Amino acid sequence: MIESGSLTSIILHGPPGTGKTTLARVIANTTDRYFVSENASSVGVKRIREIIDEAVRRIESAGRRTILFLDEIHRFSRSQQDVLLEDVEKARITLVGATTENPLFAVNSALVSRSTLFRLEPLSVEDIREVVTLALSDRERGYGDLKIDLDDDALNHWATMSEGDARRALNALEVAVKSACEDGTLRAIRIDLAAAQDSIQRKAILYDRAGDQHYDHASAFIKSLRGSDPDAALYWLALMLEAGEDPRFIARRLAILASEDIGNADPQAIVIADAAWSLVERIGMPEARITLAQCVTYLALAPKSNASYMAIEAASEDVRTGSTVPVPIFLRDKTKARSHDSPEEGRGYKYSHASETRTSIGGVTEQQYLGVEKRYYHPGSVGQEAEFARRLKEVLAARNAAKEPESDGGPRG
Repeated sequence: MIESGSLTSIILHGPPGTGKTTLARVIANTTDRYFVSENASSVGVKRIREIIDEAVRRIESAGRRTILFLDEIHRFSRSQQDVLLEDVEKARITLVGATTENPLFAVNSALVSRSTLFRLEPLSVEDIREVVTLALSDRERGYGDLKIDLDDDALNHWATMSEGDARRALNALEVAVKSACEDGTLRAIRIDLAAAQDSIQRKAILYDRAGDQHYDHASAFIKSLRGSDPDAALYWLALMLEAGEDPRFIARRLAILASEDIGNADPQAIVIADAAWSLVERIGMPEARITLAQCVTYLALAPKSNASYMAIEAASEDVRTGSTVPVPIFLRDKTKARSHDSPEEGRGYKYSHASETRTSIGGVTEQQYLGVEKRYYHPGSVGQEAEFARRLKEVLAARNAAKEPESDGGPRG
């Protein structure tokens, strides 16, 4: 786009410190366009209109176009973003927006449709090493005028702990250098691993509890549990907790998974998830992480079945899309029948405990409690659900055996 001279408005999105602002400046310099930089969190509609008016005058007087770099564009309200629409569409300005959020959710869809989206990924460890090395040798914008001996393990520590954020690594370098020159004296500086650790302090975990990372990590966590991988599940659990995720949110997700993905393959799973949720509420962090870890390892290695989940989905679909099945006469409330002088309601019900047809779970009659033949629940073949499948098969066989032959005189029962 740059080389062909056909640069359109673009939105750069990705994690912090991956070069969104730098790339915008490269674009401005390479295309020889006038560059205006603003932060959406501090600029108002009035200033945006001024920039647009100036851009129009610049085109008319010198034929030079303007790039408006709008950092943190997701902080613009929808109405503020709407101000840009017409001028972006008519190319009065070239918008370069930058955001750490997913623009499909955080930016006005009309503005997104008029822009090209580019996602920037976190820098690799080697990328971070190269950025720091360049800063050490750059005499104009870096520390090329100083004699700095940077140990390789110190450089590796910054590259690893920066989590793909070049700005964080450069800030650590600056802290280390300034700490070594506290009295303002320029001298030979050695940065070893200990100094590197002091300069960067605690590892920065890229995580936004209201953004994409929240949902992505929760998704990875649940899918690891569903896939019976306790190690991956523990890692995602640790990452979420270290990043400040609400442990109660995690406990809720575990309770859902216990029913959705384990169900009756291990009925104890939901009991353990419930107990973990209760304890998390009562204990709080940091000890609650131990309770969550116990629950996570149990659920990860529990036998899996989504039969209960699929059963209620199928039943709900029938309720939504099919004809509503009336309650059979023999299942209706007898108390209501007496109060409304409706003697037929409740008549013909057969008490299961009095049935002579016995199974491993009690007496079985031939009566259809839905009024029609329908199967929603199909137990799996693992864990406790295998036993449920055997029992259900036994019940269905006993029900068929208990059916009375059709008589010549009207309905049975």
